[in-house]
Amino acid sequence: MAPTQSLSPRAPAWALLVLACFLLDCRRLKAQVQKLRHRATTPAAAAATTTQRPSSDLVSTTIYDGGLKPGWQDWGWGNHDLLHGAASIELSNYGGWILWNPHLASDVEGLLFRMKAPASFGNFLQVKLAFQKNDAPYPAVDIGPERTKKLGDGWVEIYVAWVDLNPSRLPVDQLTLHARTPVGSDRVLFDKIVLTAPDPKAKPPAPAKTNKVTLSVDCRAPGHPISPYVYGVASGGDPWDAGPTARRGGGNRASRYNYQILATNVGKDWFFENVNDVNYRDFLDENRKHGVFTAFTLPMIGWVAKDGSSSGFPVSKLGEQQATDSYRPDAGNGNDKDGKPLRPGPPTQTSVPADPEFIRKWVEVINADDRKTGGRSVQMYILDNEPNLWNGNHRDVHPEGLSYDELLDRTLRYGAAIRAADPQALIAGPAEWGWTGYHYSAKDMESGHVLRPDRRAHGDIPLIPWYLGELRKRHQATGTRLLDVLDVHFYPQGSNVYSPAADGPTAALRIRSTRALWDPTYTDESWINEPVRLIPRLKEWSLQNYPGLKVSIGEYNFGGEQHMSGGLAQAEALGRFGTEGLDYAFYWTLPPKNSPAYWAFRAFRNFDGQGGHFLEHSLDTKMAPTVSLFASRDAGAKHLVLVALNLEPDTGTQAAIQLSGCAPVASAKRYVYTARSQGLTTESQPSGSLDSDLPPYSITVFDVALK
Repeated sequence: MAPTQSLSPRAPAWALLVLACFLLDCRRLKAQVQKLRHRATTPAAAAATTTQRPSSDLVSTTIYDGGLKPGWQDWGWGNHDLLHGAASIELSNYGGWILWNPHLASDVEGLLFRMKAPASFGNFLQVKLAFQKNDAPYPAVDIGPERTKKLGDGWVEIYVAWVDLNPSRLPVDQLTLHARTPVGSDRVLFDKIVLTAPDPKAKPPAPAKTNKVTLSVDCRAPGHPISPYVYGVASGGDPWDAGPTARRGGGNRASRYNYQILATNVGKDWFFENVNDVNYRDFLDENRKHGVFTAFTLPMIGWVAKDGSSSGFPVSKLGEQQATDSYRPDAGNGNDKDGKPLRPGPPTQTSVPADPEFIRKWVEVINADDRKTGGRSVQMYILDNEPNLWNGNHRDVHPEGLSYDELLDRTLRYGAAIRAADPQALIAGPAEWGWTGYHYSAKDMESGHVLRPDRRAHGDIPLIPWYLGELRKRHQATGTRLLDVLDVHFYPQGSNVYSPAADGPTAALRIRSTRALWDPTYTDESWINEPVRLIPRLKEWSLQNYPGLKVSIGEYNFGGEQHMSGGLAQAEALGRFGTEGLDYAFYWTLPPKNSPAYWAFRAFRNFDGQGGHFLEHSLDTKMAPTVSLFASRDAGAKHLVLVALNLEPDTGTQAAIQLSGCAPVASAKRYVYTARSQGLTTESQPSGSLDSDLPPYSITVFDVALK
């Protein structure tokens, strides 16, 4: 996310569609192929060579073995045949073969495959990795004799160390094999394409340096309960083995969802198109089946999709535009050929009105369904999604910037409709996107925050405190509470933090950026350039303006999910949610399976694969500048779970962990995750002690029984 107030901090549009709609997924992925084809046919410098063969024959992932394996897609652009055993590929005219998988494993040591090519081609082959979400430089590796081993009958086995293909350990979702020199039209055969895993018995090299720190847990201090709902995720995918306790249905698409026809408008994310969408009942049923808390977003913008096919800026009505959907040529991006925004047509072009009565009826339908099952499916309703960005994300129906008064008016009207339909439900809002959305209206931002005409017209009070104060006044006047939860979104604004980038400075900044959640001494290292201390700030705003509200972070993500820095940032955030007493939090969207972010989640929710989790009561701890320690206990004070994070990338830590005022340790188990791990692995722990060596960039869980 670029450091600008006018853009949503959410993931790129295509990423949202991949997660939420298979139909749009296919469109976006096909569009990406054209870009990839250009990249693959552009010669690149060869990478450095690591010729050592794999340290083990353990296969991490099989890509192709007599056929393409499940989960992999063929994006090849040369003539080819994958139906008869070995893949037969024509690589003339710099042809190539792209193999794509969005869930590529991170625990990779090397690429191993077999090839049979005409001898006349010479050393023609080049291998390269890529990742759709960024344009980071991945080295192109030339395949020469030093990487090959003859097998007979013209076949060779080729091994490329992963460090050569991906020295920065960046996330990857595609592998390209292509000709770097001109070759003939004779086919090249490929088979037995696998990714090898590190030898699990091989110990990582000892760090060059080791720190010594003393950490402590205070069992005598009162501590406080940890909300069970800070371990939430968003909708989509299969999150269950990560152990989430809550799940949110939301995002840009929720603003225009029509529950009657199961369609929505995706707005700016993809050419302002109406699309057929998932059935919301499936989401609610799945959550109920798994016994999790459900937060569900309801539209408040006033318009929902009228069908699954219309578009907000049709070329047939508004003329030629800067870009169109290649699969719906009449759907434009809403900008003229020079990139200037077009004036939208009437909202009825895509939408039908969705007034408070429409929403009341929807909540009544949900309640009627609940009566049939005998349980509640929605615990919290959220008032739309990032309303201060409507004039960008949904400008086809709401081109004007939201004002203070409009936000309050819509909250009062739609909140009253929800309360009338479901008096026991929690209502959350305003679901604002980030820093400027907390302090100014979109109408302010159209003029600039220095002028801020809308805020000045309302006593120059920041938007959220003003909003809460007005809702409190209405509550006092009517006796009806229309807001129970103060909900906002948070994304780090530092350069490249919310991205897959994982170079040293970015990785370090990503981890530091978590201090914006809580630390009053931390000046945000972005255009914000002042302390954010988000959770204490939100609590203070509530206490001062509308006491009794709970606090939620409805979306957050610190980026780098596939890198250890992203895993550590995620673990740091989950730990701080507990220490700071946050009530709800929802990761956007899901930690990718087996990524460091995923294992960070598992450290708190399922560290042993059998439901072992961080406990219900937060204990005070003494930390170190480079080591965070989070501690929890059960109600009987006989069971502790600690999570220690070594935030140093290259330095191990000898940690002496003291328990103050606790009963003696009866037994302890230790689970460790590092960048080289395939998961949280059990390691021996000396009897009666919690002292431990913490590897560089690691997450360590201590499961402790007290006497």
